[in-house]
Amino acid sequence: MTALSDFPITTKWPALRPDRIQLYSLPTPNGVKVSIMLEETGLPYEPHLVRFDTNEQYSPEFLSLSPNNKIPAILDPNGPDDRPLGLFESGAILLYLADKSGKFIPQDAGGRYETIQWLMFQMGGIGPMFGQVGFFNKFAGKEYEDKRPRDRYVAEARRLLAVLDTRLADRAWIMGDAYTIADIATFPWVRNLIGFYEAGDLVGIGDFKHVTRALEAFLARPAVVRGLDIPKRV
Repeated sequence: MTALSDFPITTKWPALRPDRIQLYSLPTPNGVKVSIMLEETGLPYEPHLVRFDTNEQYSPEFLSLSPNNKIPAILDPNGPDDRPLGLFESGAILLYLADKSGKFIPQDAGGRYETIQWLMFQMGGIGPMFGQVGFFNKFAGKEYEDKRPRDRYVAEARRLLAVLDTRLADRAWIMGDAYTIADIATFPWVRNLIGFYEAGDLVGIGDFKHVTRALEAFLARPAVVRGLDIPKRV
């Protein structure tokens, strides 16, 4: 039977609690999706910090589990058929943890697929586009004299926020009264856009009152507060 010790990643990040889900991550918008989900579900896990400042995401050990060299990744010792399972890609991990815990995704087929639809909306739209706004507003792209690339991504970010705001106009959360993985995926990115990326004024976040209301409710959840700081930076 395969054991966690058979996975090369555990040679660089040894599992002190091999009976628990192993989380390899960093507290970025994509990373905290999974730490928040783990905190919300109560599934036992052990976090490991993947340091970008020393390029650990490119190490052979990390690539053996996450070949796209992106965080987060997990290794579940108690996967399907009682065999260890490794996963990368935050959306896939959220779906797996929702199924494993039976939480934060509707149990009816229609509701499940609608939730997955909004998860894909975040993965394919909000994440990449908000990230481009961050690049052009705060990082290297800030120095570009030509502001057309920045303005293009700002306009797209506003369009996506408008879609989300309309969705939230008559409901507490993306799927209605129920808090789901769609929210866990989306709101870390909204928080990052107006916080770390310092782009709140640029995108006119005040125009999206339903988004900001839901973001405040999200950030008030105790599991979210904990998950936003996991793994702790050292």
